[in-house]
Amino acid sequence: MIEQIKNQLQKAIKEKIGIEVFASEKENFGHYSTNMAFKFTPTNKASSGMAGKTPFEIAKEIASKLSSPPTSSKSIFAKIEAVSPGFVNFWLKPEILQNELKAILKQKNKYGSLKHQTPNTKHRTINLEFVSANPTGPLTMANGRAGFYGDVLANVLENSGHKVTREYYINDAGNQIKLLGESILAAEGKIPWKDEYYKGEYVKDLVKSLKLKVKNYDGEKIGKEAAKILFKEIKKSLKNAGIKHDIWFSEDKNLHKKGELKKTLKFLKGKKVVYEKDGAMWLKDAVLIKSDGNPTYFLADLAYHYDKFLKRKFDLAIDIWGADHHGYKARMESGIRALGVKPKRLKILITQLVRLISKGKEVKMSKRAGEFVTLDDLLKEVGLDAARFFFLMHSLDTHMDFDMDLAKERSQKNPVYYVQYAFVRCLHILRKATSDKRQATNNNLKMLNSITEIKLMLELMKFPDVLAQTVKDYQVHRLTEYAARLARSFHNFYEKERVIDAEPETAQARLALVSATKIALENLFSILGISKPKKM
Repeated sequence: MIEQIKNQLQKAIKEKIGIEVFASEKENFGHYSTNMAFKFTPTNKASSGMAGKTPFEIAKEIASKLSSPPTSSKSIFAKIEAVSPGFVNFWLKPEILQNELKAILKQKNKYGSLKHQTPNTKHRTINLEFVSANPTGPLTMANGRAGFYGDVLANVLENSGHKVTREYYINDAGNQIKLLGESILAAEGKIPWKDEYYKGEYVKDLVKSLKLKVKNYDGEKIGKEAAKILFKEIKKSLKNAGIKHDIWFSEDKNLHKKGELKKTLKFLKGKKVVYEKDGAMWLKDAVLIKSDGNPTYFLADLAYHYDKFLKRKFDLAIDIWGADHHGYKARMESGIRALGVKPKRLKILITQLVRLISKGKEVKMSKRAGEFVTLDDLLKEVGLDAARFFFLMHSLDTHMDFDMDLAKERSQKNPVYYVQYAFVRCLHILRKATSDKRQATNNNLKMLNSITEIKLMLELMKFPDVLAQTVKDYQVHRLTEYAARLARSFHNFYEKERVIDAEPETAQARLALVSATKIALENLFSILGISKPKKM
Protein backbone atom coordinates (compact mmCIF):
# COMPACT_ATOMS: atom_id res chain seq x y z
CA MET A 1 0.00 0.00 0.00
CA ILE A 2 2.86 2.37 0.77
CA GLU A 3 4.14 2.07 -2.80
CA GLN A 4 0.65 2.77 -4.18
CA ILE A 5 0.41 5.94 -2.12
CA LYS A 6 3.91 7.00 -3.19
CA ASN A 7 2.93 6.50 -6.85
CA GLN A 8 -0.16 8.66 -6.44
CA LEU A 9 1.90 11.37 -4.76
CA GLN A 10 4.51 11.23 -7.50
CA LYS A 11 1.87 11.58 -10.22
CA ALA A 12 0.23 14.50 -8.44
CA ILE A 13 3.43 16.46 -7.77
CA LYS A 14 5.52 15.48 -10.81
CA GLU A 15 8.67 16.32 -8.85
CA LYS A 16 11.49 13.90 -8.08
CA ILE A 17 11.97 14.24 -4.35
CA GLY A 18 12.34 11.72 -1.56
CA ILE A 19 8.82 10.59 -0.74
CA GLU A 20 8.30 8.95 2.63
CA VAL A 21 4.98 7.37 3.55
CA PHE A 22 4.35 5.69 6.87
CA ALA A 23 1.45 4.01 8.59
CA SER A 24 -0.13 6.20 11.25
CA GLU A 25 -0.38 4.94 14.80
CA LYS A 26 -3.50 6.97 15.64
CA GLU A 27 -6.74 7.20 13.69
CA ASN A 28 -6.86 11.01 13.89
CA PHE A 29 -3.55 11.13 11.97
CA GLY A 30 -5.08 9.12 9.12
CA HIS A 31 -4.40 5.57 8.04
CA TYR A 32 -1.16 6.73 6.38
CA SER A 33 0.79 9.98 6.39
CA THR A 34 3.62 11.68 4.50
CA ASN A 35 6.15 14.35 5.40
CA MET A 36 7.05 15.09 1.79
CA ALA A 37 6.18 18.79 2.16
CA PHE A 38 9.36 19.13 4.20
CA LYS A 39 11.43 17.60 1.39
CA PHE A 40 11.16 20.53 -0.97
CA THR A 41 14.40 22.48 -1.37
CA PRO A 42 14.57 26.07 -2.64
CA THR A 43 15.41 24.66 -6.09
CA ASN A 44 12.50 22.29 -6.54
CA LYS A 45 10.17 24.73 -4.77
CA ALA A 46 10.79 27.14 -7.60
CA SER A 47 10.39 24.51 -10.34
CA SER A 48 7.12 23.35 -8.78
CA GLY A 49 5.71 26.85 -8.40
CA MET A 50 5.91 26.66 -4.62
CA ALA A 51 8.65 29.23 -4.06
CA GLY A 52 8.25 31.10 -0.80
CA LYS A 53 5.67 28.69 0.60
CA THR A 54 5.88 27.10 4.04
CA PRO A 55 5.70 23.31 4.48
CA PHE A 56 2.12 23.62 5.68
CA GLU A 57 1.15 25.60 2.57
CA ILE A 58 2.88 23.00 0.40
CA ALA A 59 1.05 20.22 2.29
CA LYS A 60 -2.27 21.92 1.53
CA GLU A 61 -1.29 22.15 -2.15
CA ILE A 62 -0.45 18.44 -2.20
CA ALA A 63 -3.74 17.57 -0.51
CA SER A 64 -5.63 19.72 -3.00
CA LYS A 65 -4.03 18.04 -6.01
CA LEU A 66 -4.72 14.55 -4.64
CA SER A 67 -8.31 15.44 -3.76
CA SER A 68 -9.24 16.56 -7.26
CA PRO A 69 -11.53 15.01 -8.33
CA PRO A 70 -12.38 13.54 -4.90
CA THR A 71 -14.86 11.00 -6.31
CA SER A 72 -12.50 9.59 -8.93
CA SER A 73 -12.71 5.81 -9.16
CA LYS A 74 -8.91 5.72 -9.47
CA SER A 75 -8.43 7.39 -6.12
CA ILE A 76 -7.76 5.09 -3.17
CA PHE A 77 -8.47 7.81 -0.62
CA ALA A 78 -11.70 8.51 1.24
CA LYS A 79 -10.24 11.59 2.88
CA ILE A 80 -7.04 13.67 2.61
CA GLU A 81 -6.05 16.30 5.12
CA ALA A 82 -3.10 18.70 5.45
CA VAL A 83 -2.10 19.44 9.02
CA SER A 84 0.42 21.77 10.61
CA PRO A 85 3.37 21.98 10.46
CA GLY A 86 3.31 20.21 7.08
CA PHE A 87 2.04 16.64 7.14
CA VAL A 88 -0.52 15.16 4.75
CA ASN A 89 -2.74 12.45 6.24
CA PHE A 90 -4.71 9.89 4.21
CA TRP A 91 -7.73 7.76 4.99
CA LEU A 92 -8.32 4.82 2.64
CA LYS A 93 -11.65 4.04 1.05
CA PRO A 94 -13.47 1.08 2.70
CA GLU A 95 -13.36 -0.87 -0.57
CA ILE A 96 -9.53 -0.69 -0.54
CA LEU A 97 -9.50 -2.53 2.78
CA GLN A 98 -12.09 -4.99 1.53
CA ASN A 99 -10.13 -5.70 -1.65
CA GLU A 100 -7.00 -6.38 0.40
CA LEU A 101 -8.97 -8.85 2.47
CA LYS A 102 -10.06 -10.60 -0.72
CA ALA A 103 -6.45 -10.71 -1.91
CA ILE A 104 -5.34 -12.40 1.33
CA LEU A 105 -8.07 -15.03 1.06
CA LYS A 106 -7.19 -15.67 -2.58
CA GLN A 107 -3.39 -15.73 -2.29
CA LYS A 108 -3.34 -17.72 0.96
CA ASN A 109 0.25 -18.88 1.68
CA LYS A 110 1.56 -16.59 -1.07
CA TYR A 111 0.24 -13.46 0.62
CA GLY A 112 3.14 -11.24 1.59
CA SER A 113 5.44 -12.72 -1.02
CA LEU A 114 7.20 -9.97 -2.95
CA LYS A 115 8.64 -12.16 -5.70
CA HIS A 116 6.18 -11.05 -8.35
CA GLN A 117 4.95 -7.77 -6.84
CA THR A 118 8.11 -5.79 -7.65
CA PRO A 119 8.73 -6.34 -11.38
CA ASN A 120 11.30 -3.53 -11.61
CA THR A 121 13.41 -4.91 -8.75
CA LYS A 122 16.62 -6.67 -9.74
CA HIS A 123 16.82 -10.00 -7.97
CA ARG A 124 20.36 -10.47 -6.74
CA THR A 125 22.57 -13.38 -5.75
CA ILE A 126 23.38 -12.84 -2.09
CA ASN A 127 25.96 -14.53 0.13
CA LEU A 128 24.76 -14.34 3.72
CA GLU A 129 27.45 -15.41 6.18
CA PHE A 130 26.35 -15.72 9.78
CA VAL A 131 27.18 -17.37 13.10
CA SER A 132 30.68 -18.50 11.98
CA ALA A 133 31.71 -19.09 15.59
CA ASN A 134 35.21 -20.46 16.05
CA PRO A 135 35.16 -24.26 16.50
CA THR A 136 36.96 -23.93 19.83
CA GLY A 137 33.92 -24.58 22.00
CA PRO A 138 30.16 -25.23 21.90
CA LEU A 139 27.78 -22.60 20.57
CA THR A 140 26.75 -20.29 23.40
CA MET A 141 23.31 -18.80 23.85
CA ALA A 142 24.72 -15.49 22.54
CA ASN A 143 25.47 -17.19 19.20
CA GLY A 144 21.74 -17.65 18.87
CA ARG A 145 21.30 -13.94 18.24
CA ALA A 146 23.20 -13.91 14.95
CA GLY A 147 21.93 -17.40 14.13
CA PHE A 148 18.23 -16.61 14.35
CA TYR A 149 18.70 -13.17 12.82
CA GLY A 150 20.59 -14.53 9.81
CA ASP A 151 18.11 -17.35 9.30
CA VAL A 152 15.12 -14.99 9.26
CA LEU A 153 16.89 -12.37 7.14
CA ALA A 154 17.56 -15.08 4.56
CA ASN A 155 13.85 -15.99 4.62
CA VAL A 156 12.88 -12.35 4.06
CA LEU A 157 15.32 -11.88 1.18
CA GLU A 158 14.22 -15.13 -0.47
CA ASN A 159 10.60 -14.08 -0.03
CA SER A 160 11.38 -11.03 -2.19
CA GLY A 161 12.90 -13.12 -4.98
CA HIS A 162 16.63 -12.85 -4.20
CA LYS A 163 18.76 -16.00 -4.41
CA VAL A 164 20.41 -16.40 -1.01
CA THR A 165 23.31 -18.68 -0.11
CA ARG A 166 23.51 -19.21 3.65
CA GLU A 167 27.12 -19.70 4.62
CA TYR A 168 29.12 -20.60 7.72
CA TYR A 169 32.82 -19.65 7.68
CA ILE A 170 34.79 -22.19 9.70
CA ASN A 171 37.85 -20.61 11.32
CA ASP A 172 39.70 -23.93 11.49
CA ALA A 173 43.18 -22.47 10.96
CA GLY A 174 45.34 -20.09 12.93
CA ASN A 175 46.42 -19.48 16.47
CA GLN A 176 43.07 -20.25 18.15
CA ILE A 177 43.21 -23.82 16.83
CA LYS A 178 46.73 -24.30 18.15
CA LEU A 179 45.61 -22.80 21.45
CA LEU A 180 42.74 -25.28 21.63
CA GLY A 181 45.14 -28.17 21.09
CA GLU A 182 47.53 -26.88 23.73
CA SER A 183 44.59 -26.44 26.13
CA ILE A 184 43.80 -30.14 25.73
CA LEU A 185 47.43 -31.12 26.18
CA ALA A 186 47.64 -28.98 29.32
CA ALA A 187 44.42 -30.49 30.70
CA GLU A 188 45.99 -33.91 30.08
CA GLY A 189 49.07 -32.79 31.98
CA LYS A 190 51.38 -33.06 28.97
CA ILE A 191 52.46 -29.40 29.02
CA PRO A 192 52.39 -26.61 31.63
CA TRP A 193 49.12 -24.69 32.07
CA LYS A 194 48.74 -21.09 30.83
CA ASP A 195 46.02 -18.58 31.70
CA GLU A 196 45.07 -18.04 28.05
CA TYR A 197 44.09 -21.69 27.54
CA TYR A 198 40.45 -22.71 27.10
CA LYS A 199 38.74 -24.04 30.21
CA GLY A 200 35.49 -25.78 31.00
CA GLU A 201 33.92 -29.22 31.05
CA TYR A 202 33.95 -29.46 27.27
CA VAL A 203 37.79 -29.37 27.28
CA LYS A 204 37.80 -32.32 29.69
CA ASP A 205 35.40 -34.14 27.37
CA LEU A 206 37.76 -33.50 24.46
CA VAL A 207 40.62 -34.95 26.49
CA LYS A 208 38.61 -38.15 26.89
CA SER A 209 37.69 -38.23 23.19
CA LEU A 210 41.28 -37.71 22.03
CA LYS A 211 43.12 -39.51 24.85
CA LEU A 212 44.58 -42.26 22.71
CA LYS A 213 45.86 -39.75 20.15
CA VAL A 214 47.38 -37.20 22.50
CA LYS A 215 50.82 -38.84 22.52
CA ASN A 216 51.16 -38.64 18.74
CA TYR A 217 50.01 -35.09 18.02
CA ASP A 218 51.46 -31.66 18.60
CA GLY A 219 49.27 -28.74 19.69
CA GLU A 220 48.19 -27.66 16.21
CA LYS A 221 47.36 -31.17 15.01
CA ILE A 222 45.38 -32.11 18.09
CA GLY A 223 43.63 -28.73 17.90
CA LYS A 224 42.44 -29.55 14.39
CA GLU A 225 41.17 -32.94 15.52
CA ALA A 226 39.37 -31.34 18.44
CA ALA A 227 37.89 -28.66 16.15
CA LYS A 228 36.39 -31.40 13.97
CA ILE A 229 34.65 -32.90 16.98
CA LEU A 230 33.41 -29.52 18.18
CA PHE A 231 32.19 -28.54 14.75
CA LYS A 232 30.04 -31.67 14.52
CA GLU A 233 28.42 -30.55 17.77
CA ILE A 234 28.00 -27.00 16.41
CA LYS A 235 26.15 -28.35 13.37
CA LYS A 236 23.87 -30.39 15.63
CA SER A 237 23.13 -27.33 17.76
CA LEU A 238 22.26 -25.27 14.68
CA LYS A 239 19.96 -28.03 13.46
CA ASN A 240 18.25 -28.13 16.87
CA ALA A 241 17.72 -24.37 16.56
CA GLY A 242 16.23 -24.68 13.07
CA ILE A 243 19.08 -22.59 11.65
CA LYS A 244 19.99 -23.63 8.11
CA HIS A 245 23.23 -23.22 6.18
CA ASP A 246 23.89 -24.18 2.57
CA ILE A 247 27.69 -24.02 2.62
CA TRP A 248 30.24 -24.78 5.33
CA PHE A 249 33.33 -22.92 4.13
CA SER A 250 36.55 -24.21 5.72
CA GLU A 251 39.34 -21.65 6.05
CA ASP A 252 41.92 -24.44 6.24
CA LYS A 253 40.71 -26.56 3.29
CA ASN A 254 39.29 -23.88 0.99
CA LEU A 255 41.88 -21.15 1.50
CA HIS A 256 45.17 -22.29 3.05
CA LYS A 257 45.53 -25.71 1.43
CA LYS A 258 44.46 -24.40 -1.98
CA GLY A 259 46.97 -21.54 -1.89
CA GLU A 260 44.24 -18.89 -2.07
CA LEU A 261 46.09 -16.51 0.26
CA LYS A 262 49.10 -16.45 -2.06
CA LYS A 263 46.83 -15.92 -5.08
CA THR A 264 45.07 -13.03 -3.38
CA LEU A 265 48.38 -11.44 -2.39
CA LYS A 266 49.62 -11.78 -5.96
CA PHE A 267 46.40 -10.17 -7.21
CA LEU A 268 46.87 -7.21 -4.84
CA LYS A 269 50.51 -6.84 -5.87
CA GLY A 270 49.36 -6.71 -9.49
CA LYS A 271 47.09 -3.80 -8.56
CA LYS A 272 50.11 -2.12 -6.86
CA VAL A 273 48.25 -1.51 -3.60
CA VAL A 274 50.62 -3.39 -1.27
CA TYR A 275 54.09 -2.43 -0.05
CA GLU A 276 56.92 -3.76 2.12
CA LYS A 277 57.93 -2.19 5.42
CA ASP A 278 59.97 -3.54 8.35
CA GLY A 279 60.18 -6.94 6.69
CA ALA A 280 56.39 -7.23 6.47
CA MET A 281 53.88 -6.86 3.63
CA TRP A 282 51.26 -4.12 4.09
CA LEU A 283 47.96 -2.95 2.60
CA LYS A 284 47.57 0.65 3.70
CA ASP A 285 47.92 0.51 7.50
CA ALA A 286 47.24 -3.23 7.85
CA VAL A 287 49.75 -6.09 7.77
CA LEU A 288 49.09 -8.91 5.30
CA ILE A 289 52.31 -10.93 5.80
CA LYS A 290 54.14 -10.60 9.11
CA SER A 291 57.92 -10.22 9.32
CA ASP A 292 58.18 -13.93 10.20
CA GLY A 293 56.55 -14.80 6.87
CA ASN A 294 53.19 -15.90 8.32
CA PRO A 295 49.93 -14.49 6.93
CA THR A 296 47.55 -12.45 9.10
CA TYR A 297 43.84 -13.00 9.62
CA PHE A 298 43.26 -9.95 7.42
CA LEU A 299 44.84 -11.63 4.39
CA ALA A 300 42.76 -14.75 5.02
CA ASP A 301 39.61 -12.62 5.19
CA LEU A 302 40.55 -10.83 1.95
CA ALA A 303 41.11 -14.20 0.27
CA TYR A 304 37.70 -15.31 1.53
CA HIS A 305 36.00 -12.24 0.05
CA TYR A 306 38.05 -12.55 -3.14
CA ASP A 307 36.42 -15.97 -3.39
CA LYS A 308 32.95 -14.52 -2.76
CA PHE A 309 33.14 -11.64 -5.21
CA LEU A 310 35.67 -12.50 -7.90
CA LYS A 311 35.33 -16.29 -8.06
CA ARG A 312 31.73 -17.08 -7.07
CA LYS A 313 30.61 -13.63 -8.26
CA PHE A 314 27.90 -12.84 -5.72
CA ASP A 315 26.14 -9.53 -6.33
CA LEU A 316 26.06 -8.83 -2.60
CA ALA A 317 27.74 -10.25 0.49
CA ILE A 318 26.20 -9.73 3.92
CA ASP A 319 28.51 -10.54 6.85
CA ILE A 320 27.07 -10.76 10.36
CA TRP A 321 29.84 -10.31 12.92
CA GLY A 322 30.08 -10.22 16.69
CA ALA A 323 30.45 -7.04 18.75
CA ASP A 324 34.20 -7.67 19.18
CA HIS A 325 34.67 -7.15 15.41
CA HIS A 326 33.30 -3.61 15.36
CA GLY A 327 36.73 -2.01 14.93
CA TYR A 328 37.55 -4.40 12.09
CA LYS A 329 34.68 -3.25 9.89
CA ALA A 330 36.41 -0.20 8.35
CA ARG A 331 39.54 -2.23 7.60
CA MET A 332 37.53 -4.90 5.81
CA GLU A 333 35.65 -2.31 3.76
CA SER A 334 38.99 -0.75 2.81
CA GLY A 335 40.30 -4.16 1.80
CA ILE A 336 37.27 -4.77 -0.41
CA ARG A 337 37.97 -1.53 -2.27
CA ALA A 338 41.58 -2.66 -2.76
CA LEU A 339 40.25 -5.83 -4.42
CA GLY A 340 38.42 -3.59 -6.89
CA VAL A 341 34.97 -4.42 -5.45
CA LYS A 342 32.45 -1.61 -4.99
CA PRO A 343 31.86 -1.01 -1.25
CA LYS A 344 28.08 -1.18 -1.68
CA ARG A 345 28.44 -4.88 -2.55
CA LEU A 346 29.51 -5.65 1.03
CA LYS A 347 27.20 -5.11 3.99
CA ILE A 348 28.65 -5.77 7.43
CA LEU A 349 26.19 -6.07 10.30
CA ILE A 350 27.43 -6.06 13.89
CA THR A 351 25.58 -7.94 16.62
CA GLN A 352 25.69 -6.32 20.03
CA LEU A 353 26.08 -8.09 23.36
CA VAL A 354 23.46 -10.19 25.12
CA ARG A 355 22.95 -10.40 28.86
CA LEU A 356 21.14 -13.43 30.26
CA ILE A 357 18.81 -12.42 33.09
CA SER A 358 17.45 -14.98 35.56
CA LYS A 359 15.48 -14.13 38.71
CA GLY A 360 16.22 -10.46 38.08
CA LYS A 361 19.99 -10.90 38.05
CA GLU A 362 22.57 -11.16 35.29
CA VAL A 363 24.11 -14.59 34.72
CA LYS A 364 27.83 -13.95 34.28
CA MET A 365 29.43 -15.77 31.36
CA SER A 366 32.93 -16.18 29.88
CA LYS A 367 33.61 -18.57 27.02
CA ARG A 368 37.37 -18.58 27.59
CA ALA A 369 36.84 -19.37 31.27
CA GLY A 370 34.40 -22.13 30.34
CA GLU A 371 31.51 -20.44 32.14
CA PHE A 372 28.62 -20.02 29.73
CA VAL A 373 25.13 -21.18 28.85
CA THR A 374 25.12 -23.14 25.60
CA LEU A 375 22.55 -22.62 22.90
CA ASP A 376 21.34 -26.18 23.47
CA ASP A 377 20.87 -25.46 27.19
CA LEU A 378 18.83 -22.35 26.41
CA LEU A 379 16.57 -24.24 24.00
CA LYS A 380 15.94 -26.92 26.63
CA GLU A 381 15.05 -24.27 29.20
CA VAL A 382 12.75 -21.96 27.22
CA GLY A 383 11.93 -23.81 23.99
CA LEU A 384 12.78 -22.98 20.40
CA ASP A 385 9.88 -20.58 19.74
CA ALA A 386 10.63 -18.39 22.75
CA ALA A 387 14.37 -18.38 22.05
CA ARG A 388 13.84 -17.32 18.44
CA PHE A 389 11.21 -14.70 19.15
CA PHE A 390 13.04 -13.12 22.10
CA PHE A 391 16.28 -12.71 20.15
CA LEU A 392 14.40 -11.33 17.14
CA MET A 393 12.53 -8.70 19.19
CA HIS A 394 15.60 -6.45 19.39
CA SER A 395 17.48 -4.52 16.74
CA LEU A 396 20.78 -6.25 16.03
CA ASP A 397 22.81 -3.13 16.82
CA THR A 398 21.45 -2.70 20.36
CA HIS A 399 22.43 -4.46 23.57
CA MET A 400 19.72 -6.76 24.84
CA ASP A 401 18.68 -8.59 27.98
CA PHE A 402 17.31 -12.10 27.55
CA ASP A 403 14.78 -12.57 30.34
CA MET A 404 14.78 -16.32 30.89
CA ASP A 405 11.92 -16.23 33.39
CA LEU A 406 9.64 -14.34 31.00
CA ALA A 407 10.63 -16.64 28.12
CA LYS A 408 9.49 -19.64 30.19
CA GLU A 409 6.19 -17.97 31.17
CA ARG A 410 3.15 -19.76 29.75
CA SER A 411 0.83 -16.78 29.68
CA GLN A 412 0.03 -13.74 27.56
CA LYS A 413 2.80 -11.85 29.36
CA ASN A 414 5.17 -13.82 27.16
CA PRO A 415 5.32 -12.06 23.74
CA VAL A 416 5.59 -15.24 21.66
CA TYR A 417 2.78 -16.90 23.62
CA TYR A 418 0.62 -13.81 23.06
CA VAL A 419 1.22 -13.91 19.31
CA GLN A 420 0.69 -17.66 18.97
CA TYR A 421 -2.46 -17.45 21.07
CA ALA A 422 -3.97 -15.15 18.43
CA PHE A 423 -3.32 -17.84 15.83
CA VAL A 424 -4.87 -20.54 18.04
CA ARG A 425 -7.94 -18.35 18.57
CA CYS A 426 -8.33 -18.08 14.79
CA LEU A 427 -8.20 -21.87 14.48
CA HIS A 428 -10.72 -22.31 17.29
CA ILE A 429 -13.22 -19.89 15.73
CA LEU A 430 -12.88 -21.46 12.28
CA ARG A 431 -13.24 -25.01 13.64
CA LYS A 432 -16.38 -24.05 15.57
CA ALA A 433 -17.76 -22.27 12.50
CA THR A 434 -17.31 -25.43 10.47
CA SER A 435 -19.11 -27.52 13.09
CA ASP A 436 -21.91 -24.94 13.14
CA LYS A 437 -22.02 -24.98 9.34
CA ARG A 438 -21.03 -21.33 9.05
CA GLN A 439 -18.73 -20.22 6.23
CA ALA A 440 -16.58 -17.21 5.46
CA THR A 441 -17.54 -15.37 2.27
CA ASN A 442 -16.49 -12.24 0.40
CA ASN A 443 -20.06 -11.24 -0.31
CA ASN A 444 -20.67 -9.06 2.72
CA LEU A 445 -17.35 -7.41 3.54
CA LYS A 446 -19.12 -4.04 3.70
CA MET A 447 -20.41 -5.23 7.06
CA LEU A 448 -16.89 -4.83 8.47
CA ASN A 449 -17.10 -1.24 9.62
CA SER A 450 -16.54 -1.24 13.39
CA ILE A 451 -13.41 0.35 14.85
CA THR A 452 -11.83 -3.01 15.77
CA GLU A 453 -12.61 -4.50 12.34
CA ILE A 454 -11.12 -1.56 10.47
CA LYS A 455 -8.01 -1.55 12.67
CA LEU A 456 -7.50 -5.27 12.09
CA MET A 457 -7.90 -4.89 8.31
CA LEU A 458 -5.44 -1.99 8.31
CA GLU A 459 -2.93 -4.08 10.27
CA LEU A 460 -3.32 -7.03 7.92
CA MET A 461 -2.60 -4.95 4.83
CA LYS A 462 0.69 -3.74 6.34
CA PHE A 463 2.25 -7.22 6.06
CA PRO A 464 3.71 -6.80 2.53
CA ASP A 465 4.98 -3.30 3.42
CA VAL A 466 6.69 -4.61 6.55
CA LEU A 467 8.46 -7.26 4.50
CA ALA A 468 9.42 -4.78 1.77
CA GLN A 469 10.90 -2.36 4.31
CA THR A 470 12.88 -5.19 5.93
CA VAL A 471 14.35 -6.19 2.57
CA LYS A 472 15.71 -2.66 2.25
CA ASP A 473 17.18 -2.09 5.71
CA TYR A 474 17.54 -5.61 7.22
CA GLN A 475 15.75 -4.55 10.43
CA VAL A 476 14.37 -8.00 11.19
CA HIS A 477 12.99 -6.95 14.60
CA ARG A 478 10.30 -5.11 12.63
CA LEU A 479 8.66 -8.51 12.00
CA THR A 480 8.23 -9.39 15.67
CA GLU A 481 6.94 -5.87 16.34
CA TYR A 482 4.43 -6.35 13.55
CA ALA A 483 3.45 -9.79 14.88
CA ALA A 484 2.68 -8.24 18.27
CA ARG A 485 0.60 -5.43 16.71
CA LEU A 486 -1.35 -7.83 14.52
CA ALA A 487 -2.02 -10.14 17.47
CA ARG A 488 -3.14 -7.18 19.60
CA SER A 489 -5.53 -6.00 16.88
CA PHE A 490 -6.99 -9.48 16.57
CA HIS A 491 -7.38 -9.99 20.33
CA ASN A 492 -9.19 -6.63 20.55
CA PHE A 493 -11.48 -7.66 17.70
CA TYR A 494 -12.13 -11.06 19.31
CA GLU A 495 -13.00 -9.53 22.67
CA LYS A 496 -15.40 -6.89 21.29
CA GLU A 497 -17.15 -8.52 18.31
CA ARG A 498 -19.33 -11.61 18.12
CA VAL A 499 -18.37 -13.80 15.19
CA ILE A 500 -20.18 -17.13 14.80
CA ASP A 501 -23.35 -16.13 16.64
CA ALA A 502 -23.66 -12.75 14.91
CA GLU A 503 -26.29 -12.10 12.23
CA PRO A 504 -25.61 -14.44 9.23
CA GLU A 505 -24.23 -11.78 6.86
CA THR A 506 -22.10 -10.22 9.58
CA ALA A 507 -20.87 -13.64 10.70
CA GLN A 508 -19.78 -14.52 7.16
CA ALA A 509 -17.83 -11.28 6.83
CA ARG A 510 -16.20 -11.64 10.24
CA LEU A 511 -15.26 -15.23 9.50
CA ALA A 512 -13.54 -13.95 6.35
CA LEU A 513 -11.62 -11.49 8.53
CA VAL A 514 -10.62 -14.29 10.93
CA SER A 515 -9.51 -16.47 8.00
CA ALA A 516 -7.39 -13.65 6.61
CA THR A 517 -5.80 -13.09 10.02
CA LYS A 518 -4.97 -16.80 10.28
CA ILE A 519 -3.33 -16.69 6.84
CA ALA A 520 -1.23 -13.63 7.64
CA LEU A 521 -0.09 -15.04 10.99
CA GLU A 522 0.70 -18.38 9.39
CA ASN A 523 2.83 -16.76 6.68
CA LEU A 524 4.55 -14.54 9.22
CA PHE A 525 5.34 -17.51 11.49
CA SER A 526 6.90 -19.33 8.54
CA ILE A 527 9.27 -16.44 7.93
CA LEU A 528 10.09 -16.11 11.64
CA GLY A 529 10.62 -19.85 11.94
CA ILE A 530 8.23 -20.30 14.88
CA SER A 531 5.66 -23.05 15.18
CA LYS A 532 1.94 -22.83 14.45
CA PRO A 533 0.31 -24.52 17.47
CA LYS A 534 -3.14 -26.01 17.10
CA LYS A 535 -4.00 -25.47 20.75
CA MET A 536 -2.53 -23.84 23.86
